[in-house]
Amino acid sequence: MKYSIKDTSVETLENWLYLMMLGRKLDEKAPNYLKQALGWSYHAPYAGHDGIQLAIGQVFQKKVDHFFPYYRDMLSVLSAGLTAEEIILNGISKATDVASGGRHMSNHFAKQEWNIHNVSSATGNHTLHAVGVARAIKYYKTEAVAISSQGESSVSEGYVYEAINGASKEKLPVIFVFQDNGYGISVPKSDQTAQPKVADNFTGFKNLRIIHCNGKDVFDSMNAMVEARKHAIEHSEPVIVHAACVRIHSHSNSDRHELYRDEYELKYASDNDPLEKFKRMLLKYKRMTESEMGAIEQRAASELKKAHQAAIKAPDPNPADIYNFLYAPEYKPEKFHDGLHNETGASVKLIEAINHTLKDEFRLNPDSFIWGQDMANKDKGGIFNVSKGLQHEFGAGRVFNAPIAEDYIVGTANGMSRFDSKIRIVIEGAEFADYFWPAMEQFVEMSQEYWRNNGKFSPNVVIRLASGGYIGGGLYHSQTTESVLSAFPGMRVVYPSFADDAAGLLRTAIRSEGPTVFLEPKALYNNPVAATPVPDGFEVPFGKARIRRAGNEATVLTYGNTTHLALKAADRFLADTGKNVEVVDLRSIVPLDEETILNSIQKTGRVIIFHEDKVFGGFGAELAGIVAEKAFEFLDAPVLRIGSENTPVGFNPILEKAILPNENKLYQGLEKLIKF
Repeated sequence: MKYSIKDTSVETLENWLYLMMLGRKLDEKAPNYLKQALGWSYHAPYAGHDGIQLAIGQVFQKKVDHFFPYYRDMLSVLSAGLTAEEIILNGISKATDVASGGRHMSNHFAKQEWNIHNVSSATGNHTLHAVGVARAIKYYKTEAVAISSQGESSVSEGYVYEAINGASKEKLPVIFVFQDNGYGISVPKSDQTAQPKVADNFTGFKNLRIIHCNGKDVFDSMNAMVEARKHAIEHSEPVIVHAACVRIHSHSNSDRHELYRDEYELKYASDNDPLEKFKRMLLKYKRMTESEMGAIEQRAASELKKAHQAAIKAPDPNPADIYNFLYAPEYKPEKFHDGLHNETGASVKLIEAINHTLKDEFRLNPDSFIWGQDMANKDKGGIFNVSKGLQHEFGAGRVFNAPIAEDYIVGTANGMSRFDSKIRIVIEGAEFADYFWPAMEQFVEMSQEYWRNNGKFSPNVVIRLASGGYIGGGLYHSQTTESVLSAFPGMRVVYPSFADDAAGLLRTAIRSEGPTVFLEPKALYNNPVAATPVPDGFEVPFGKARIRRAGNEATVLTYGNTTHLALKAADRFLADTGKNVEVVDLRSIVPLDEETILNSIQKTGRVIIFHEDKVFGGFGAELAGIVAEKAFEFLDAPVLRIGSENTPVGFNPILEKAILPNENKLYQGLEKLIKF
């Protein structure tokens, strides 16, 4: 069926006109809330995008499809079913805002229970999430699509190219809508790309259909979106809908477009108002009369007034609730969680413990998935073979390679986890932790999802990263990154030192809701010092440190590679001086076991923080701050920190040895500390 002014039913035309009139009244009223200091501090008017936005909402099937709107998609979400009241509640950031309860910026529309997703202010980044959920749509054989909407200028972002490349490679049912109004704030399209139509940048992509339409025209837009959804489902491949629009007003209420658009252009924009064009067509083809359209407009005005009155009375967010939904619920281990670790049996290497735990959890939960770079080829499983054998047992649908695009790996994990809360995803975020930086934008996004959605969605994802040095790796192969990654609220970070803890923490991370960074000290993968017996189903809770060596003269706080160096130094120090040093293996960085740390310091009166990261800006600075604030009265000496030098890690073994912390440096620190 093709939509046209002649063949569309009067009832449908009346509904469309009502939505367009109500949307436009909301669009025009929004800035007034800011002028009256009532909220809506950010509003990007959609006027000029009316045709394509009406079509997006009409084609979207709520609770079936998944829609990722951008900040200008007011009419899209109204057309999809949101009420005027829900849109105003979002604009003025009320506690009853269905998108975020006032936690996210105004004009970021969502209704999670309908699969209208809450997206970032980082323009275009939700393309990756749309691709991820489309992967789940395809895997679970659901007749649905993911719709990602954005302005044409955001297509300049690298992760948008990653998203479209990945969707075309995987043949996923996702629709990328480019609403092209010619400007990215004040930057004209010609400064973004050489192509007059940005969709044409993708004409060489295989398994990708591109549909151009007039985004100002209701019928052309409807036909384009209907065809896009049909094609994406029937062919299981992505579609770009490039909609030519016009921006009638400024980019936002903080922009003055008269500073960069001349009078001719402003007049052209006004003359091409899609709403006015639609009204003229209705009259011309005698589908409605002036009085009928007037009655519809009056109904829209009445609805807006009612919505405004209700929204103004709605409660504001409670400042006491700011810590609600910061961390998603964690799995509480039911066994092996007493911290005694008296397990017996044959020792297992750390790499084997991780591999066996992954397989156990994948057998337990058929809705678990893993992907990353170079990790699913024949008998190879990642650069270090940690995931070896998983694809053989669980198949390419659950275990597969990803492009060399860290943003894509992390972003699609966020997206795929949206399909169903039972899904658990493990990703190798990068081949080495040092290569993870391109994914940081998606990492930040993942860390704030649960809080920003007011508890309605958490990405249930474990990010595995091979971390640290002592392998002669040099730059991009020897850094440890926990000081950066632990700084983002909402993200758990764990760093085991022994095989049993690696197995137990990984099991807890996979079974928990929300994201966890699982840092693996790669120098210990096959090192016998990290091997331990690992009972079946072994579990370790988050936020529980482990006293590796009891003592009463000083406390060493450590984790990862340096745990083993600390144990050696402590044994040597006892043999040489008779002084017994306590070694506390933190294991869990976020959450942190402050109780064990403070109890140890209260007993010993002295503390050295010993980690592989740099002293300057390292995680030890946070530990030192906690000790100074909460254990000062117990201290008999200054808090000492020992870690890497404030340089990158060099490649030559001589340089690496000079830069990384070692047993001797800790021993010398203990000598200094005991003298106080």
